[in-house]
Amino acid sequence: MLKHRLLTPGPTEVPQQARLALARQIVHHRTAEFRKLLAEVLEGLKYVFQTQNDVLLLTSSGTGAMEAAVVNLVPRGGKAIVLESGKFSERWRLICESFGIEVVRLEVPWGHAFEADDVARLLQEHPDAVAVYTTLSESSTGVGHDIGAIGRVVAPTPALLVVDAISGAGAMPCRTDAWGVDVLVVGSQKALMGPPGLAFLAVSPAAWKQIESIQRPAFYFDLLAYRKALQQPDTPYTPAIPLVVALAETLRAIRAEGIERVWARSGMLARATRAGIEALGMKLVASRPADSLTAAYFPEGVDGKALLRRLESRFGVKLAGGQGPLAGKIFRIAHFGAVDELDILSALAAVELVLAEMGQSVKLGAAVAAASRVIAEAAPTAAGIGRCV
Repeated sequence: MLKHRLLTPGPTEVPQQARLALARQIVHHRTAEFRKLLAEVLEGLKYVFQTQNDVLLLTSSGTGAMEAAVVNLVPRGGKAIVLESGKFSERWRLICESFGIEVVRLEVPWGHAFEADDVARLLQEHPDAVAVYTTLSESSTGVGHDIGAIGRVVAPTPALLVVDAISGAGAMPCRTDAWGVDVLVVGSQKALMGPPGLAFLAVSPAAWKQIESIQRPAFYFDLLAYRKALQQPDTPYTPAIPLVVALAETLRAIRAEGIERVWARSGMLARATRAGIEALGMKLVASRPADSLTAAYFPEGVDGKALLRRLESRFGVKLAGGQGPLAGKIFRIAHFGAVDELDILSALAAVELVLAEMGQSVKLGAAVAAASRVIAEAAPTAAGIGRCV
């Protein structure tokens, strides 16, 4: 029987205890039992996001929370700065434009990261910008942005800082309060190891003040309704109860391991993955790689889509391809959540074998050896570190 290994940057593998939780008898959401569980989940999310701000839970994909972060903050005709470096930061622009918001666009080539000085310049040129929209981990390219530096140039201005951390939170440092993030957007199906279908927003007092001051073209995504429900705590509309129950399990595992250790483990796996890929002569996409996932170009002359199909059919290894202008040119591999050292080593071994089967000149074992050295060097520091599974 072929064993399947899901190493895409979302959805990711759901740990066994969370899968079992999905099979439990459903409870009613307007009960003390569910409210107690919801309170635990919201506190767990605050811990992962490193915030004391309100955290709201939406039954939607991460894109739903992105839309909520736009329509609740910037009125039609208002101005927003969008930092665009890939498919998912592009989504900020598309949402803003859909609601009649004037977009000031700072664009860098896919694979590159933003410089805080360029953001500061735009803020000086557009002092009426209501918000700056950006990403922590641009999962279409594997780039990690320096949100701390961006936060420092946004902080002295009236603009709010809004960060898509959907593929970053729980995998790499995400210090919402320390970095001055006013609205953080996260999804359940990535480093939080839950099934798809839940999204979260951490909202600062400054963001609430802005939300209260404008007409919001929203009903289901009206965040004031979610804030009012927090007093119970509750949700204004029926939540995806089984997904909340499952998320409680993964958040308990993350707290038991410790978020700093989770970040360290993801970072070690990221270094191992990059070392293995580079040992095969493949080029990384990101100039500033994220610790959540790695994106790399296929070797010249290789049919990338055929390689990914063969990886899955031959070895059960599921990686993600590229999007937009990178479609068919790159693959993406996640190293967060329930992914461990042997998952990375087996995936790299499978890539080596498939490349060889496709006629590429490959030194078998090179990628595995390079990754193994990184893992071995990290072993003394990693000793005793727990697991999220």
